[in-house]
Amino acid sequence: MGNSNERSSAKSPLPLEGAGGRNELYPIFLKLHNLNVLIVGGGNVGLEKLSFMLKSSPNANVEVVAPKFLPELEELVERHPSVKLTKAKFKKKMLKKRHMVIACTSDLKVNKRVFELSRKRYLICNIADTPPLCDYYLGGIVTKGNVKIAISTNGKSPTTAKRLREFFEEIIPDDINKMVENLNEYRKTLKGNFEEKVQKMNEITEALKK
Repeated sequence: MGNSNERSSAKSPLPLEGAGGRNELYPIFLKLHNLNVLIVGGGNVGLEKLSFMLKSSPNANVEVVAPKFLPELEELVERHPSVKLTKAKFKKKMLKKRHMVIACTSDLKVNKRVFELSRKRYLICNIADTPPLCDYYLGGIVTKGNVKIAISTNGKSPTTAKRLREFFEEIIPDDINKMVENLNEYRKTLKGNFEEKVQKMNEITEALKK
């Protein structure tokens, strides 16, 4: 059982900006096929969130809950067996055994309720278009094979994130995945301790900095 400070912080999210507007978000890459994700909302925003998620993690375990769904969302789910649709209004029991939650209904009261209930259960939650009610953001992503770059503007400018994504997609060579695979095979052949291996890998990849 957590102490009172932990309980308090779970209910009162703090602003994410540091001094001078510095981005203090911590980037991580989640294995969504090992987690359980809940999306509340079956409209255009729900479709956008699910599409974004499945583009990056096509085998993500997701349940989408809403009284009704866009036909495009239903068509998308048909192509992804790991995604489930539940035609119903949101109930708090739906948060059981979840790891992360997204609420994107057209009813702000419902979205706030999802957020508050998620905080009480220590679940990370994202309320669409409401930065103060977000524990995380879905940023711009560039993927080329095994290489993935995530871009965040701290929730300030999705358009900037989009332009940066387009920029990186253009300048990163399409054959970078081949280089990554070759370096991985080479790394397996290295002898010595961890520090020696790191030093050797740093030496042979020095040209990437130029």
